Amino acid sequence: MTAPALYLVPVTLGDTPWEQVLPIYNKELILGIRHFIVEDVRSARRFLKKVEPTFDIDQLTFYPLNKHTSPTDISSYLVPLEKGLPMGVISEAGCPAVADPGAAVVAIAQQKKFKVIPLVGPSSIIMSVMASGFNGQSFAFHGYLPIEATDRIKRLKQLETRAYAEDQTQLFIETPYRNHKLRTDILQNCRPTTQLCIAANITCPDEHIQTMTVKAWKALPQLPDLAKTPCIFLIYRG
Repeated sequence: MTAPALYLVPVTLGDTPWEQVLPIYNKELILGIRHFIVEDVRSARRFLKKVEPTFDIDQLTFYPLNKHTSPTDISSYLVPLEKGLPMGVISEAGCPAVADPGAAVVAIAQQKKFKVIPLVGPSSIIMSVMASGFNGQSFAFHGYLPIEATDRIKRLKQLETRAYAEDQTQLFIETPYRNHKLRTDILQNCRPTTQLCIAANITCPDEHIQTMTVKAWKALPQLPDLAKTPCIFLIYRG
């Protein structure tokens, strides 16, 4: 029997067997939940079926959540929790509420004094720091950089300055189809000695994590193909 609480349910980062990245304890809890607040209903249904093929998905209630969902709607989603029923929050990938609209749900649950329980699962942010060789004592995740080229380059230089001045690892992401453009901007505008780690498809069969200086990246005869690939970019002082 899953106790009443708001459970933050991590999912796989790609088409990876869930047993490789999630503990069996998560499955036991999930099977006792009938109400889920989800970033994407279809991907949430697929994930739950992956975890337990016999799960009767049609007996579940899904509450869609995105950046446009109002606080009033989110608050109404938590009615089952108010009635003593467990609820789950599911992101499209990785850990909910981290670079994810699920944070708004957690904030309201905390305000209402509901119990919030984060479950163990893969976080591309944390795992990329682990594998980069950069400072894991002090790091900052900045989400997406500006789309406009001038603003993006300006922001890159600001983050590079912070990496040197504060001895702090700087992390950011990009929409997969713009990965090559962001990498080009880094290589053309950051110092040759600045270290760049690109962590691609973390936990997936074709995972690739590589750390080199900007100068060494530019010297490669061929750069990795990052198109359509979820990536984390990290920079750190040389």
